[in-house]
Amino acid sequence: MESTNGHSDVNIVSDRTKTIISTSEISQTDARSQRKTFSAYQRTIYINGTQGILPPLTTNPNGWEAAAKAVMDPRDFDYAKGGAGAGETIRKNRETFHKWSIIPRMVRGNTVRSLKVTILGQEWPSPVAIAPIGVNKIFHPYETNSNNVKTMYFTTVLTLPNSDGESGVARAAGTLRIPYVLSTFASESPEAVAEAQDSTSNGEPAIRWLQLYWPQSVDQDITRSILRRAKDAGYTALVITLDIFSMSWRPLDLDNAYLPLYKGASTALGFTDPVFSRKFREKFGHEVDEDVLKGALEWENTIFPDMAHSWHELEWLRKEWDGKILVKGIQHPADAELAVQAGVDGIIVSNHGGRQYDGAQGSLEALREVALAVGDRTEVLFDSGIRTGADITKALALGAKAVFVGRPVVYGLGARGQEGALHVLRCLLADLEINLAITGVRNVTDLRLDMLRKSEFTTTAAEL
Repeated sequence: MESTNGHSDVNIVSDRTKTIISTSEISQTDARSQRKTFSAYQRTIYINGTQGILPPLTTNPNGWEAAAKAVMDPRDFDYAKGGAGAGETIRKNRETFHKWSIIPRMVRGNTVRSLKVTILGQEWPSPVAIAPIGVNKIFHPYETNSNNVKTMYFTTVLTLPNSDGESGVARAAGTLRIPYVLSTFASESPEAVAEAQDSTSNGEPAIRWLQLYWPQSVDQDITRSILRRAKDAGYTALVITLDIFSMSWRPLDLDNAYLPLYKGASTALGFTDPVFSRKFREKFGHEVDEDVLKGALEWENTIFPDMAHSWHELEWLRKEWDGKILVKGIQHPADAELAVQAGVDGIIVSNHGGRQYDGAQGSLEALREVALAVGDRTEVLFDSGIRTGADITKALALGAKAVFVGRPVVYGLGARGQEGALHVLRCLLADLEINLAITGVRNVTDLRLDMLRKSEFTTTAAEL
């Protein structure tokens, strides 16, 4: 059933013996809900509470990580949570948000509000998109036994049944019409993920982009094949990640001696590619899936041949791809200027969520300078550290046109699969809309720097 506000009904109940009140039913009888979009989730939760029905997961963003940790395999949880070095960049990503405070305004006449933004010529229903995150199948590798109890699988990732991997997150994105960015290191093919997102978009055009590590001149045939598949599957933009051409030093993964790539968990794009598969077969004399480790190593060498790059290499990519091209990983306005000169359509201010290098500034610190330098000539988007609706507000006020959400969605996926990922996204969007309403904002596009104040203080790790 489709709700009157344009979003699918909320499914937040596991006890089917109780009467479920849907978002659409509330909207049909409640004038206030008819004026809302994402924040109607709040009222749905409260009304279902009158039937003793609770949300599938906590609504407190500080509790999502613990919920995932309670059920995930420790190695997989560490892979999701961990970062580079001692974790200083991860901490800085959160600390930077705490340095900025929203200054609310009152009596602003903002009863009717909009979260809509226009990015690269396409209208988004909100300024939120799914960040590219690989190996999603390791975060929710469950099966349901005869007693309806979820148990953990420890088999080869690519053969896991009933696992809400990238497809589960894509279905959640399709439900809310949130743009989805597929990682090069995904555990499902781009075609499967596209089909999953389309299956829940209610006939609306689903927005999806493909993230690529910097395409290598050593094997352009494979890159061409990937680009062709992406276009055929409806991916409209490429996100080129700049800050990873080799693996970073990640102590949690090193202590566990665990890299999901070598288990075949992040090889779907390569293993399902006809050109990569053919070249592997010609080189080794057998199919790629007959030796997962050897195939993973070959895929790693294809993606990360440990080569330096120059901006002019994007010229080749522009010739091969007729869609939009964005670069992800910019942290300095001078690099942003070079990216614009190279002809990119958008810049994602990001430090890879603190996963690639340690001892760096929080990504939010870089946003304002980058936006001032190039925001009038290209789209400036933001990634790294988003946890709440207030965080989204701050990033938009500092110059981002939209933000990407990563770990919170992974924690929702790890805790409750697709249902958990959808719940996390609904919570973030409801929190954003309600926070804007109470602080006097009509449209997210109205957010400006003068709505914030900056203070210098430090916080403890426990407060983050």
